[in-house]
Amino acid sequence: MGYKVVVVGATGNVGREMLNILAEREFPVDELAVLASRRSLGTEVSFGDQTLKTQDLDAFDFTGWDMALFAVGSDATKQYAPKAAAAGCVVIDNSSLYRYDPDVPLIVPEVNADAVLGYSKKNIIANPNCSTAQMVVALKPLHDRAKIKRVVVSTYQSVSGSGKEGMDELWDQTKAVYNPTDEVPPKKYPKQIAFNVIPHIDVFMDDGSTKEEWKMVSETKKIVDPSIKVTATCVRVPVFVGHGEAINIEFEDFLDEDEARDILREAPGIVVVDKREDGGYVTPVECVGDFATFISRIRQDSTIENGLNFWCVSDNLRKGAALNAVQIAEVLGQKALQKG
Repeated sequence: MGYKVVVVGATGNVGREMLNILAEREFPVDELAVLASRRSLGTEVSFGDQTLKTQDLDAFDFTGWDMALFAVGSDATKQYAPKAAAAGCVVIDNSSLYRYDPDVPLIVPEVNADAVLGYSKKNIIANPNCSTAQMVVALKPLHDRAKIKRVVVSTYQSVSGSGKEGMDELWDQTKAVYNPTDEVPPKKYPKQIAFNVIPHIDVFMDDGSTKEEWKMVSETKKIVDPSIKVTATCVRVPVFVGHGEAINIEFEDFLDEDEARDILREAPGIVVVDKREDGGYVTPVECVGDFATFISRIRQDSTIENGLNFWCVSDNLRKGAALNAVQIAEVLGQKALQKG
């Protein structure tokens, strides 16, 4: 027996990816509703070999549905997620709205799957930020072995992390570079993104960090361990899909790079590709469409007593968003909403 599932925001990048992954992983769906705003009403989306028409989110009744995967912004989530939750439909939310609510579990299934049971307080589960999700998958098995004291991370985040507008802007500006008569001024981003990098994601905060950087700090503490110190610099790069991260870790105990490599190879959700030769690592282009988080360039940091460096890449539309949400749905089904 399967589940009655709703995908909210089914016409967006993440919503469409959710549908793809539900089909790919053969999630037990008995009935599926795809919802969108009125301006996208009737748009067709694919689910496996089926073609579905979107229904009106504003008029939809969530009563009798088991779970709803939300892939809309915080404003729409704030309006509709409580309605779904009150109707008995468990919300798995991809926005940032509920991530820091102490009554809402923030879940990366490879890291803290058991925490999903906390959903019953509000009938809502939060999906973490895309840059946090891939990082904590790698941190958790190492933390279990040697206890992490501090993490320094620099991100190289693709434009798909800011939606279709970001992808369109990169595409249009790239074409304009080769045709000087076509000027495409920045709209989605504060500066040109084509052939450039921008050390600014989300809004600036009082201490000089951006909200994206703050998210990585706060979410890592909530998901893995509140005692871990995290400092982040988040950078937007001219890549369509796939986030990269350069991660430096200081441990309480010494962890040899070879043991770290072995630990990561055995960890769920991780693929280690780490050859010390030209091309012996994974780049964002190569991770697109894959479920895994890829780890490369594992090496000792000799500048501190118990330090390690590595490179981490993942498809941000998958592990950073849609895949993680579907994995949460799988855990929810196994641990809480078991049927038949």
